[in-house]
Amino acid sequence: MKDLSHLPVIVDPSHGTGLREKVIPMARAAVACGADGVIVEVHPEPEKALSDGPQSLYPEQFRKLMNDLEIMSILTERTLQKEGKKVRQNLLSDGTGEEPVVITVAFLGEAGSFSSQVARQTFSRDMQYLSCTSFRHIFESVMKGNATHGILPLENTITGSIHGNYELLLEYPEVSVVGERFIKVSQHFALYPGTSRDNIEVLFAHPQGFAQCSRFLETLKRKRIMNVGNTEEAARRTAEFGMGAACITSSESITKYYLTLVEEDIEDQIRNFTRFIIFSRFHRPSLDNDKISCVFALQDRPGTLYECLKVFSEHSINIIKLESKPIPGKPWEYLFYVDWEGNMLEDRYQKAVDELRTKTVFLRILGCYKNMWKK
Repeated sequence: MKDLSHLPVIVDPSHGTGLREKVIPMARAAVACGADGVIVEVHPEPEKALSDGPQSLYPEQFRKLMNDLEIMSILTERTLQKEGKKVRQNLLSDGTGEEPVVITVAFLGEAGSFSSQVARQTFSRDMQYLSCTSFRHIFESVMKGNATHGILPLENTITGSIHGNYELLLEYPEVSVVGERFIKVSQHFALYPGTSRDNIEVLFAHPQGFAQCSRFLETLKRKRIMNVGNTEEAARRTAEFGMGAACITSSESITKYYLTLVEEDIEDQIRNFTRFIIFSRFHRPSLDNDKISCVFALQDRPGTLYECLKVFSEHSINIIKLESKPIPGKPWEYLFYVDWEGNMLEDRYQKAVDELRTKTVFLRILGCYKNMWKK
């Protein structure tokens, strides 16, 4: 259908099958095939529906379907847009429930960087965007009121956590994590037009790009490499350098600067994903949130970590991630970063936090938000 028309293709698995048990797998299949949207019927009591009850999903089934489609959209390098005021409020509202007059999103680099792609996928295109030169610049922009929200990469499935960004979260206690997004990172190899592999003089890339493509770099022995601030800059510097320049960058940046694409998906692992967080000084707690991030420090004595983990176990809390990081300026002292399932609006999670405070020398809740990669 897309070959025959410029129009979007919307799939209706509800009327297409007429059977509730077929709706979810058909909706998944539609997204996998490239559909631009799906129409799904939902009813709290399908047996009492005036029409189409047998094909209507229960609300819990619909919620599960949306989680599945969210992950599938990441795997297929596409964006799932959830229409609705509630989704907007969860990310954009402050503690009073009022939205900032102007939404401005700060990200690293220019249009074409992976951070800019996440920003556009998370927020609508009609909002304002602020290009930043460093991760600290993003935080400063939010703190000074030049931006209401910041986009920050936190970890990658190949290279692991970005430790400096965890440290920045501690430096700015006034901000909270209000959301997360995942992006499939596809690194591409491009040349300045007319340049060949044999006459490459310099290769530009972000340090993460070099780290994620270490095997490919082995095929470019004795080439001068230059670290740059972000993925988009790698392409821009290649265009500015001219003949003899090459880069590891995104497909969007290659198109933006009219470079020659030589090889796609050169990362070491095809399952290359980066987790980004959205942070802000504005946040409205929501019952839909199901993930909490915190950081704590412990006394240097036997059993302190066990005592903290026991709190999670006794409250039947599932820990998603546990990682220790050195405390800057304090050799051989560590902070523990924990992501866990829960919602700070519920009493049992509040009680768990209260208990953790009695067993730690420092504890901070970094944020409570929606888990976007829920299995």
